[in-house]
Amino acid sequence: MKPNDTENQNTTPQAEAAEPAEAAAGAAANDAEAQASPDPIAVLEAEKADLKDKFLRLMADMENLRRRTEREVADARTYAVTNFARDMLNVADNVRRAIESVPEDARAGAEGAFKGLIEGIDLTERDLLKTLERHGVKRLDPQGQKFDPNVHQAMFEVPNPDVPSGTVVQVVQSGYVIGDRVLRPALVGVAKGGPKAANGAEGADNPSAAS
Repeated sequence: MKPNDTENQNTTPQAEAAEPAEAAAGAAANDAEAQASPDPIAVLEAEKADLKDKFLRLMADMENLRRRTEREVADARTYAVTNFARDMLNVADNVRRAIESVPEDARAGAEGAFKGLIEGIDLTERDLLKTLERHGVKRLDPQGQKFDPNVHQAMFEVPNPDVPSGTVVQVVQSGYVIGDRVLRPALVGVAKGGPKAANGAEGADNPSAAS
């Protein structure tokens, strides 16, 4: 036997044994790589869910913005004349004082120009109040009503056992509201000493707390 033949016999089995081991190692590496690589479908599903979540959040934000804008526009329309209306209350007060300055007997017996003046002042007040109402401003007339600290301000108490305690018995100055907000509370005198009003609130029982 030649030396080369012996060498070939010794090396060939080792090489043959190494080949399956290398193949197995390569297959294992491929499997590990395949397991480490994310599933494309799963990636797309995750991206789809993320985009859907972002879209829903954006839609919710846009809806909130739309509602907030509508409220702000409605408030702007309703309360845009607040400062002007508050200034006009002085005019309304002066007209009311002019009317109240004429005694009832003098009003009943008024003739000629004086009667025309009184009627003109009355007409001016009515027109003024109607104009304010067209812009959402209404005068409060709490005479005989239960005291409400939200729209009334008690200036004094009047002992009167004939009416329920907490009833407005005198209006010192008219109040006004614009929309659902108080433009100016009514200044009132409240009865004290009579029976408590049905379902009376704490403010009605103790109106001086609202002063």
